[in-house]
Amino acid sequence: MSETKVGRIGPKSTARSQEAVCSSAHPLVTDAMLDILREGGNAIDAAIVGCLLNATIQQDMTGHAGTVTMLFWNAEQGRCHELNSMGTIVPGLAPFRPVAISSGPYTAIPEGPCAVIPGFMPGLKTMHERFGSRPWDRLCAPSIHWAEEGHEVDSFEHLVLGHSAELYMNTASGRRHFTPDGHLPQAGRRWPKPELARTLTKLAAEGPDLFIDGEWARLFVERANEVGWPIEMRHMRQDEPRWGDGLRYRHGDVEIVQQAPPERQAVMSAMVLGILHELGVAGLGHYAESPESLYYMAHALRRAAYETGFINDPEVFEDPSSVLMSREYHRALAAVLRMSRTKVDLTEHVRLTSTPGALGEGTRRSGESAGSCELSVVDAQGNWVQLVNTVQGGGVPGQVVGGVPMIGSTMTSSLTAMLGGWLTGGGRIRSVIGNTLLLRDGSPWLALGTPGIPHITVPQVMTSILEHGLDPYAADDAPRMLPLADDYSVTVESRLAPEVVAEVARMGILVRPMAPYQYQMGSFHMTWRDETGTLHASAGPRRAGQAAGL
Repeated sequence: MSETKVGRIGPKSTARSQEAVCSSAHPLVTDAMLDILREGGNAIDAAIVGCLLNATIQQDMTGHAGTVTMLFWNAEQGRCHELNSMGTIVPGLAPFRPVAISSGPYTAIPEGPCAVIPGFMPGLKTMHERFGSRPWDRLCAPSIHWAEEGHEVDSFEHLVLGHSAELYMNTASGRRHFTPDGHLPQAGRRWPKPELARTLTKLAAEGPDLFIDGEWARLFVERANEVGWPIEMRHMRQDEPRWGDGLRYRHGDVEIVQQAPPERQAVMSAMVLGILHELGVAGLGHYAESPESLYYMAHALRRAAYETGFINDPEVFEDPSSVLMSREYHRALAAVLRMSRTKVDLTEHVRLTSTPGALGEGTRRSGESAGSCELSVVDAQGNWVQLVNTVQGGGVPGQVVGGVPMIGSTMTSSLTAMLGGWLTGGGRIRSVIGNTLLLRDGSPWLALGTPGIPHITVPQVMTSILEHGLDPYAADDAPRMLPLADDYSVTVESRLAPEVVAEVARMGILVRPMAPYQYQMGSFHMTWRDETGTLHASAGPRRAGQAAGL
């Protein structure tokens, strides 16, 4: 186990197996999951191993005090289980934002992220208790090993740390952890974490309650109190992880399951797919090649992103999902888009109102943080897991306790914010989580998800698969875009043909290019079964993940 591996950004091969497959954001995590499957562990066991190891070696993305959400297809029961273990707000306490951020990926809230009770370990606990088959200490073993030995930092991790670690430079514990010798861990060097290794050794012996009402939890509450957040130990258990069935809807002959409200993904995806289907994009060509399809995709993403601002915790608010997901509503929105097309060539307007040379030139970042770690697993028993774990949504911003770094949450009460929450009623934070399961004839066919900005990217990949017939990896590889902006511009990965850019300008929209493969636009982890019964798994080209099979 001492041989370390590094990930590689760029094109990747699709894994195949007749038995079991998995995909994760790091080769070491994929190997650890395969080892558990090889030993006879199930998909839940593999996912728990993956989460714990993600949080150990990918602390630019995730952490043991963050968030876990999951869709789990239980083959024996023939049903889907949804888990939401998002970090939780403490009702009655004002938002605690101890660190103001002036630059970097956490500037969505200028005054800084707010402190949140962690949901990561409560989520893993309930997963293991309900569906796990391997001993808890065995599932912790790879994380302990790599915390002690140190994994080799790859170039992608170093790149992202340069942005995400800025928050931690505001605290003494953050500086000690992320700059142990005065510098961030360098690419090509091993990064051991002895303090985290001690915490994980206790976690293996004492179980996940260590983080809920054990020693780590007490240290967490003490640190929170020291820096001014007056929580108590009772708050660590006040809002247990929620189990449900997910939110289901149909698109053609496919049934789609995604995270239910307060998550926005299902409603967002249903709206984009529904609007585009009503507009007949399947006959117009893929949006990377068809100006009309690109125009409609940009508008549909914008409209759906706005409408899903009305989604909140259904235990606090009424739920408008059924209206937003109805075919009648999609038909009406499609009619508005179709009837608001320009009648004249607006290229000259676009040229006169943009920076000289801007048409198809320059480059932009998406403006979003790198985000989370996605896992996708299918085991030999036919169980499927699609899961995200993330540092977002848990802890005291900028603090490191027991080797566990935390960023809290960038949530705010806003119609347009990706993450939102309310400080009364005990409501969950509303987020954007990409876990998706597609069923045909009542059985799983494809599972997918991504970090980054999944509410924007998941509908694009699903449209590529369901409307345009691309295979899953090709759909992930295709250029992605942000929603149409208020200034009639659309930011797209710069792999469009010049004639597409020119034709979109005729319709009044300026194309602003990003890098050809922009890592903030996510990188999908998918598993699927083809018509022969063969299992496939893929990791996307924008990041350094890996897929494999037994």
